[in-house]
Amino acid sequence: MERPWASPTALPCYDSEMPMYLVVIRRSGPEWRRGRPLEEQSGWAGHAEFMDGLVESGFLVLGGPLTDEECVVHAVQAGSERAVRETLARDPWSATHLVISTIEPWTIRLDGRRTSR
Repeated sequence: MERPWASPTALPCYDSEMPMYLVVIRRSGPEWRRGRPLEEQSGWAGHAEFMDGLVESGFLVLGGPLTDEECVVHAVQAGSERAVRETLARDPWSATHLVISTIEPWTIRLDGRRTSR
């Protein structure tokens, strides 16, 4: 019996050479005002401009808040955890509105965006 799913390389959504990212979880810092929308937080314009620049440069691949509005997750392309910390330290919200909780390597093995539908 032929089982194409038994061989991951036979599937179009599986790629063993997919890039590795670093996943960053940032938590609310001391100046974050719970219950206020992002756009109403102090220093929003500077933070938004900084983050848009990270997207344009290719550093930030995916990002956004979780439903609890207390955590933000970013998938970034960077050479090291140190590079991530140094880059995010330049964010106007660094240490005030957002504090890095964890940085973990993430190797993408499945990517449904790559399949033809």
